[in-house]
Amino acid sequence: MKKLACIIGFLMCILPLTTSYGAEKAKVLSPYFFVQSEDPSVDPFPLLETKAKVDIAGVIAEIELTQVYKNEGKRTIEAIYCFPLGTKSAIHAMRMRIGDRIIEAKIEERLTAKRIYDQAKQEGKVASLLEQERPNVFQMKVANIMPGDRIEVKVSYTELLVPEKGIYEFVFPTVVGPRYSNKQEGDAKDNDTWLKTPYLHEGEEPPYACDITANLRTGIPLSNVWVSSHKVAVQKEGDRATIKLAPEEKKGGNKDFILRYTLQGEQIQSGLLLYPGAEENFFLLMLQPPKKVTVGAVPPREYVFIVDVSGSMHGFPLEVSKSLITEIIQNLRKKDYFNILFFASGSQVLSPHPLQATKENVRKAIAMLEGQQGSGGTEILPALKRALALEKKEGLSRIIVTATDGYVAVEKEAFELIRENLNKANFFAFGIGSSVNRYLIEGMARAGKGEPFVVTNQGEATEATKRFAKFIDAPLLTDIEISFQGFDAYDIEPPALPDLFAQRPLILFGKYRDASGKIRIRGKTVWGGYKKTFAVHTQLEDEGNTALQYLWAREKIARLDDYGKIGADVKEEVTKLGLRYHLMTQYTSFVAVDTIVRDTGEVVTVKQPLPLPEGVTDYAVGDKGRTLQTAPMAYLGKGLVMHEATADCCASGEKSELPLHQIYIMGGKLPAGMTMGEVEQALSTVKGDLEQLFQQWSLTKAIVLLTVEQGKVTAVQVKSYQGKGYKKEALEKVLQKIAFASSVKGTIEVELQYM
Repeated sequence: MKKLACIIGFLMCILPLTTSYGAEKAKVLSPYFFVQSEDPSVDPFPLLETKAKVDIAGVIAEIELTQVYKNEGKRTIEAIYCFPLGTKSAIHAMRMRIGDRIIEAKIEERLTAKRIYDQAKQEGKVASLLEQERPNVFQMKVANIMPGDRIEVKVSYTELLVPEKGIYEFVFPTVVGPRYSNKQEGDAKDNDTWLKTPYLHEGEEPPYACDITANLRTGIPLSNVWVSSHKVAVQKEGDRATIKLAPEEKKGGNKDFILRYTLQGEQIQSGLLLYPGAEENFFLLMLQPPKKVTVGAVPPREYVFIVDVSGSMHGFPLEVSKSLITEIIQNLRKKDYFNILFFASGSQVLSPHPLQATKENVRKAIAMLEGQQGSGGTEILPALKRALALEKKEGLSRIIVTATDGYVAVEKEAFELIRENLNKANFFAFGIGSSVNRYLIEGMARAGKGEPFVVTNQGEATEATKRFAKFIDAPLLTDIEISFQGFDAYDIEPPALPDLFAQRPLILFGKYRDASGKIRIRGKTVWGGYKKTFAVHTQLEDEGNTALQYLWAREKIARLDDYGKIGADVKEEVTKLGLRYHLMTQYTSFVAVDTIVRDTGEVVTVKQPLPLPEGVTDYAVGDKGRTLQTAPMAYLGKGLVMHEATADCCASGEKSELPLHQIYIMGGKLPAGMTMGEVEQALSTVKGDLEQLFQQWSLTKAIVLLTVEQGKVTAVQVKSYQGKGYKKEALEKVLQKIAFASSVKGTIEVELQYM
């Protein structure tokens, strides 16, 4: 009986509660697939176009983002649109245009702004509300768009560009990827409701146009200018360049726009910038890092690789991740040790203890890595906890490497967990995909005193591996100290500088009273002491450096709130910063209201559906059973066994004899209205026959497409399989015995694993 109880407990841990799947999804904050309304009077795609004008002067980028909304329907609508910006974007202005009228937005406390917007909506006034949901995710609401109306909303923000190895990079994210969440709607906070966002299916183009123009004015002659993400036209002359999106990229708003450039002579624009404001003065110090020196004997290390194999990673992102992790593991030295943890709804580990990086262990690990397919939720917090609890190789420093697209809603909880365990490891984070959640990737590295990387395609995996290997040799600069001599500086951000790993400049913001004196930087390198002195004088003051006030305030807000401790009472301080410097924060919003009252009639709210990021499949989204997301199963390979995280069902400590060699449903896509409970029940009638066939053909996995008419299987197609082979006639004979409800019609995709 004890063994039977263990088996039941194990299956409950790893199999989805399919009979209640549809009901549960209705309660959870999760993205869903857009369904076209049958009401032709409502325009479901009010966003006409989104365009960005980027002006980069020196190290500061000023961006004007324009969103154009037009109501092509017959009823008045409220449009809601979620969009991303960079994690360091300092949003300082918004204006709304209706015909010839321009309304400047006001910055207000979040709740006050919402009340102003709701009242204007009720009164029949055109209004727009911009709210921050995450430091890199924002939601725009535009109320009372009447039939035929065309409304423009412009958002202005600034960013600091910090080069790495002499390469400057500007990223304009275009789409918010679907975020996994297990939060119940009833428990949702105001800034979590955006998680319930509609998405188009994989391969569907954005329904709105996208346009980007960038102008460079560097002050130092340009060497190279290129865009790796989109087709562009580049005009370059001296220290200036203009970059325009190619006409064929009009529908390119489903991946990050990535612009890179270098200056002649491998120079970077380091130095001191001063802004003499009306009430306060601000400075920015950008210190060029010391040269990288090859370290002789690097001590052995232990690596733990945390690999996201959830539904959003299915296909292209996971293949990129496999290439990346494979290259890193192959480059480990024999004296190094490693382990791999795979996570989705549950987690699995390669080994209960660290493995030496021998050729045999590396080969087996890579084979296991290649077997991952991608399905299920994205339970990153349990994965991090389990990785930290893994057996450690005594005497070796541990490095934890996470590879994920970051499509989760628990960023701050992840940062907190990492901070609490800094004495156990350093953390490096790799963002995998065309439009990753950079807030999570950058925040994990920041909290873990490591480095963030973003890998958008297979070609970048090798370069990322080389950069990672260089970073972990030794930091460039440690024990950094700053002193001021005769320079009356205060409100320094950050208050203390972290060790420098990457070949990117040190950045220091602050305020000052008089432009005179010196700033001295001291630190340690592998070859000895390091020091640098900057002279401060009034000739450096420039009233054109207005962006410094926004950048300083944004840096402080990031430290207090974006990456601050959970539960820390910073609301009042962050709100004051937002209101004083006219900045968007979690607690302050922009609101613009027209003065004209119109007879709008009934207002229908429309959520603008988003395209899935390029390379992301339907497996990333769940919609009433259309896409099943399940926990990954244990992998049973030759010589190595993945150990599954399950409930402690055997209280007696007796080892359970788990049933092996059974068919399990690991994922799938269903017609609207179906649940996986119905599929499992129908498949149960042929489960024994299927298991015999899989054993006979040495199949471990098969993705099967069933064409169903009036509940009967009329056609069978094998999309992919792993094993020696199969006989289509025999498989069809078994699967055509399945009887669904007579109302079932369409294509059912089901992923079967035999283990």
